[in-house]
Amino acid sequence: MTTDNEKLSGPFGTEQYAASENRYDSGMKYNRCGRSGVLLPQVSLGFWHNFGSVDPYERSRDITRYALDHGVVHWDLANNYGPRYGSAEQTVGRLMDEEFRPYRDELFISTKAGYDMWPGPYGNWGSRKYLISSLEQSLRRMHLDYVDLFYSHRYDPETPLEETLQALVDIVRQGKALYVGISRWPLEATRFAYDYLKERDVPLLIYQGRLNMLDREPQESGILDFCADHGVGFISFSPLAQGLLTDRYLNCQATADGKVEGIPDDSRMSKGHFLKESALTPQLLTQLQQWNTKAAAQGRSLAEYAIRWILAQRGVTSVLVGASSTRQLERNIKAVS
Repeated sequence: MTTDNEKLSGPFGTEQYAASENRYDSGMKYNRCGRSGVLLPQVSLGFWHNFGSVDPYERSRDITRYALDHGVVHWDLANNYGPRYGSAEQTVGRLMDEEFRPYRDELFISTKAGYDMWPGPYGNWGSRKYLISSLEQSLRRMHLDYVDLFYSHRYDPETPLEETLQALVDIVRQGKALYVGISRWPLEATRFAYDYLKERDVPLLIYQGRLNMLDREPQESGILDFCADHGVGFISFSPLAQGLLTDRYLNCQATADGKVEGIPDDSRMSKGHFLKESALTPQLLTQLQQWNTKAAAQGRSLAEYAIRWILAQRGVTSVLVGASSTRQLERNIKAVS
């Protein structure tokens, strides 16, 4: 019998990772995904950032080891995650070969297609040509025979919905994915997708949308109620609003001219790519500090408070968290312990 993280002898004398024997007793909780047989961890690991070709492989290895060792068995990817496009999936391929092949059946791996991936008319949106070609590429990059879940990553207003959805049906029937989902589709298109897929015995497993204390669009649009009423799971991405709902900006100060100063130099906001400095207004800073006071009264961080808020909403199955270190993932997992 092996102990936590003990190394076993692998092929050609190499060391083989062994997952913790206590990985399902470490405090992770699991929710049923809609009316399916799938149980997802309340905290799932997103690969949007930190797992690409620009990131150290050793760090990706450490984070994913920590994830499995603590019951985070759902890993969420997309064809263009990186950067560079496709490189997060390539990282997973190497991880599967070197670390996680013995645990493939314990992992629930998803990927998506819908955004720009390669040049020309067939490398974007929701055509049958693009979805099937993209999944074939994803499987090669990840060194997998199938994914557990494949998403249409976004609604395509130009391609007939029947074409996009029939591609998802055929992908399941071909054994390239076990389940299908959609991400960021409007409500009426989601209703159509639910009916179309149900009639063909390939039920809509899950909807992925942005839901957090600062962005409640899935609630306001009726998406979350629809999922709860129809047995469709819901998984939230960007639960911490690109880092706004963490302690990173709590020590900033509002200025007399209505601006905010003191933004950390190493923060995502300071880089200005996905999160602009203009997003942090004095009013928002006050709101964040008020929420942090409530979190502290519960003995929790603002990030934990924000994750728990999402999981308390009707219909929510899981939240997708990013992680640039095992310490960061540990803090997010604490929200459900």
